[in-house]
Amino acid sequence: MSLHSHPAYPNFHLVEHPLVAHKLTLLRDKNSNKKLFKELVHEVTLLLAYEATANLPLITTRIETPLEAADMPVIAGKKSVILPILRAGLGMVDAFLSLMPGARVGHIGMYRDEETLEPHTYFFKIPPSCHERIAFILDPMLATGGSTSAAITRLKAAGLSRMKLVCLLASPEGVERISVDHPDVKIFSAALDRELDEHGYIRPGLGDAGNRLFGTR
Repeated sequence: MSLHSHPAYPNFHLVEHPLVAHKLTLLRDKNSNKKLFKELVHEVTLLLAYEATANLPLITTRIETPLEAADMPVIAGKKSVILPILRAGLGMVDAFLSLMPGARVGHIGMYRDEETLEPHTYFFKIPPSCHERIAFILDPMLATGGSTSAAITRLKAAGLSRMKLVCLLASPEGVERISVDHPDVKIFSAALDRELDEHGYIRPGLGDAGNRLFGTR
């Protein structure tokens, strides 16, 4: 698996791998049903999580193997926190928990006004001592970036300073927004798509991730 930074956006990291590319194509396909779509979101998120967690700090601890005592690495500090942006971000949580079962989970409810495209918060609940933890913000679609940027601003106001954003798809407009508003937040994505359309949807995109995950319209 390879990780590439965009020359214009040093905080944007594109995760490139044949499995990521293949599964993302199936995600985009409008004929992929709800069950398959959910499974693919899980699988792609696993691959993204592998890269997003690559720089977690390590310390050494003494253990007993069946053969001898040995000094071995373990992740340092408090457990990470996983922060899905509702509702589509929920589809990415289990993949992270399968790798980090001890992680804490918070929830951020954001919605975008369909006319103004401005973000609004309707729910915000994060675990205690989040400011001492590394946070992974999960948002499948980084479109305009407005809601995600507002969520990050709210998290910074709550004291969080170590955050990474993990998404399935990103638009140039969304990456630009996060890069300007929050250049300290690294973005990990499986693709950087062409553009946003007049309705604020990513093109070519994969449609509405929340609707496809939960069978709504």
